[in-house]
Amino acid sequence: MITHAVIFSPIGQSSRSDQIIQRLANAIISGLLAANEQLPNEADLARMMGVSHITIREALNTLRAKGLIYTARGRNGGSFVAESIAKEAFPSDSFRSISTEYLSDLGEWHCAIFCHASRLATERMTAKDLAALTGFVEALEQSASPEIRCQSDMRCLLTIAANSQSARIANQELMVQAEWAALVTMLYQSDEFHLQIVGFYRHLLAAFEQRDSEQAVRIAGNMVNHFTSRLIEVKFSIHTT
Repeated sequence: MITHAVIFSPIGQSSRSDQIIQRLANAIISGLLAANEQLPNEADLARMMGVSHITIREALNTLRAKGLIYTARGRNGGSFVAESIAKEAFPSDSFRSISTEYLSDLGEWHCAIFCHASRLATERMTAKDLAALTGFVEALEQSASPEIRCQSDMRCLLTIAANSQSARIANQELMVQAEWAALVTMLYQSDEFHLQIVGFYRHLLAAFEQRDSEQAVRIAGNMVNHFTSRLIEVKFSIHTT
């Protein structure tokens, strides 16, 4: 799966253990690694991420101490993603303490990343890539709960970022999702909002198919701005209650 290829791609040279911790934590918090999903074993992780077994073990121990993963023993044992991480990572009460400036800045950061990713993906995406993304959009459309809708959305976003064929852009998207996902889950309680986002993705798919990079950038920007505006509206509504 392309999203997992991004999550487990090789790590840079500096602070490797910290980078692994951050990347896996971001993937868990955003829901890209599902609750109770088994991680690759230490040997496979070391090979995939280009680090030593000791570095992987150190990172997994830290993630375990943070409660993000757990270990099961026995024949089918290994490291697994802990449950209910996204809700615990950003409880609803914390929404009261964040500022509209924070939400606006987060939206601008995400818009910059996603718009450029969409431009590059338009130029570099293959027919097979487009078919895979279409399947993820259909999964988003069919999802019912806010949590599953958010996870499906994050998978679509990261798939587009991965199709930019820029490792830095894909990893930046993964980073922003750690903050973004816990917030937008609240928005997906609305069926109307859910259908609006599916509509944005449908238009984006059409732009990709037509190789219209300018249209793709406009749609990507409008979609992220729609998210940001709704988050600020929710912030104001909570503040006044």
